[in-house]
Amino acid sequence: MAPEKNTHGRKSSSVKHRGPVQLRRARKDDTTTTDERLLDERGSTDWVHTDPWRVLRIQSEFIEGFGALAEVPRAVTIFGSARTPDGHPEYEAARALGARLAEAGYAVMTGGGPGVMEAANRGASESGGYSIGLGIELPFEEGLNEWVDLGINFRYFFARKTMFVKYSQAFICLPGGFGTLDELFEALTLVQTRKVTRFPIVLFGTEYWSGLVDWLRGTLQRSGKISEGDVNLLHVTDSVEEAVQIVIRSQQGVDEAALLGTEDQW
Repeated sequence: MAPEKNTHGRKSSSVKHRGPVQLRRARKDDTTTTDERLLDERGSTDWVHTDPWRVLRIQSEFIEGFGALAEVPRAVTIFGSARTPDGHPEYEAARALGARLAEAGYAVMTGGGPGVMEAANRGASESGGYSIGLGIELPFEEGLNEWVDLGINFRYFFARKTMFVKYSQAFICLPGGFGTLDELFEALTLVQTRKVTRFPIVLFGTEYWSGLVDWLRGTLQRSGKISEGDVNLLHVTDSVEEAVQIVIRSQQGVDEAALLGTEDQW
């Protein structure tokens, strides 16, 4: 039989198929089958660290997260420093926020760690609310705090961030470091670009956040890097009750639309 020719008239190398993947030339020299590689207990374990295997781990994190959080009540995520000690005013503010949100019927979601996260989870738990912690695998973290009712540990930041955005009706950011800023600007970008339905982002602690807000308005907005009004996506307050009311008011329109429909549906 004559060698197969491709559309350009050149001789085509023989093809080996491995599921949806096809291999030619030296790439086809692996003689083992998929079943053989699966069932053979001998050999290197390096395969568990390959990128295709990581894809399955990533997929499993999304599946576990969606499955665990799909039926939780509406939630508010509270971010803040893991280094804030018990008894600090910011710890007590986070604890009060967790309690007040629970009383208003919201689940409280945090990164599950110590400090501000522990305080918010603690406040929700002490008030009989639903306390959720989404942890992350880090070399210097010891796991979820004891006040978490439902906890999930993630390997990947991006999978964890998806859960925060998907299952939160609002973000409240207390003073924190790079992690808090990362989550803050992730949410702010998604809301500003309308990749998610608009939800409130509250900065709790005017003294701590005022310099950042002034820079956003005085440097980014003035130089045209953001639009006029983008800074207004942020709500800055020192009041626990005001923060909670911002969340509640933001949901009133959503609830009314669900009950009555939108203008286009009338």
